[in-house]
Amino acid sequence: MKAENDNIADDILKGADAIAEFIGEDRRAVYHLVKKGSIPTFRLGENIRARKSTLLAWIAQQEAGVAA
Repeated sequence: MKAENDNIADDILKGADAIAEFIGEDRRAVYHLVKKGSIPTFRLGENIRARKSTLLAWIAQQEAGVAA
């Protein structure tokens, strides 16, 4: 069970800075996308979080929408 929890922790980006670095945007852009509801994130209290795996799927979906 502990190994599974480690994998979950490795998949989570903590904060707008980490999310921004992962998707190649700046922090303000991340806050803007979150406010619009355009990016898959969640909150733990006041803190923004996102799963790397979910963001990668979201990016692939965005690419597919552009290509269609």
